[in-house]
Amino acid sequence: MHFFSSNFKLGILGGGQLGKMLLYETRKWDIYTKVMDASAEAPCKIACNHFVQGSLLDFDDVYAFGKDVDVLTIEIENVNVDALEKLESEGVKVYPPTNALRIIQNKATQKLFYTDNDIPTSPFTRFAYTSEIEDSIANGGLEFPFVWKSAQFGYDGQGVKVVRALKGLSGLPNVECIAEKMVDFKNELAVVVARNTKGEVKTYPVVEMEFHPEANQVEYVICPARIEESIAKKAVEVALKVSTSIEHIGLLAVELFQTQDDEILVNEVAPRPHNSGHYSIEASYTNQFEQHIRAILGLPLGKTDSKVAGVMVNLVGAEGYTGDVIYENIDSILKMDGVTPHVYGKKQTRPFRKMGHVTIVDEDMAKARKMAQQVKETIKVISK
Repeated sequence: MHFFSSNFKLGILGGGQLGKMLLYETRKWDIYTKVMDASAEAPCKIACNHFVQGSLLDFDDVYAFGKDVDVLTIEIENVNVDALEKLESEGVKVYPPTNALRIIQNKATQKLFYTDNDIPTSPFTRFAYTSEIEDSIANGGLEFPFVWKSAQFGYDGQGVKVVRALKGLSGLPNVECIAEKMVDFKNELAVVVARNTKGEVKTYPVVEMEFHPEANQVEYVICPARIEESIAKKAVEVALKVSTSIEHIGLLAVELFQTQDDEILVNEVAPRPHNSGHYSIEASYTNQFEQHIRAILGLPLGKTDSKVAGVMVNLVGAEGYTGDVIYENIDSILKMDGVTPHVYGKKQTRPFRKMGHVTIVDEDMAKARKMAQQVKETIKVISK
């Protein structure tokens, strides 16, 4: 099949920042793209060939959207998988495959999959409804503290809460969920695995993630992770086991815990380009977005090594500000060597909403990390 400057049509479900960055690569290669998103102001709208407004969770919308594309991919997991299965059965190539997406889309199913496939993960309990948790605590089946996670529709720190006492359950939605034992960890790590349609597999270097304590969002991604080589090797081995077991095609971002005893546990995965791989746009030989396109089209995978050390800083809406966005002091960070801001194109900010990111590259990791802190303290995402 000819992909470039041809009649080939690539469909992307989701029009957010991940889709927008995928479109940088499709435009570079002149691949025709069709994108669907619920928002008429989705960041992807200005960069794709054909934009469709529709619900990613509606069977009819997804099915109608996918009928005339050759390959269909996603930039968010929360999509109607039944519609994707029907499209698959009719010959549309869907990546990640729906069998992989069904496992990943529900966090309870995902955790059970790890248990069934002897993949190390933290102990957990599955509940049909959040209201069942209190009885489990009363009967000694669950102990504080634990991490409550909605089984579906969690994203960017939403649908996750550390519960330290009964009052912590107040206000949580009464939905299918899991309660995970708190992990005493040294580091939160991630490995992005690429697998193409021909079975070729490559991994990116292990990255280290530093999270915001309140928003449960990544604040910094550091590549390479500041860990021993033996730990990095173990993290890659676990990530590859997850990839092989799930049989994904495209990218699979595997989030991991390094425990105090240097064990590696899988936290969760995402079958798409991921926040933990954004550094690769400036720091890697092949960035994660180009790699995803290569993988789903069956093209040879690119080199995953880093050219230089990279640190990514997430730009999120400042607390106390909601409305038309202003990026305060962006000119100040542009004066710094090796600093590249990415603005996602969301016109409205709110507290902790992901609005962009900044990559800092340098041959000296310590210098890059120090500069990342300076960037974080300088630029502010506020409103008018």
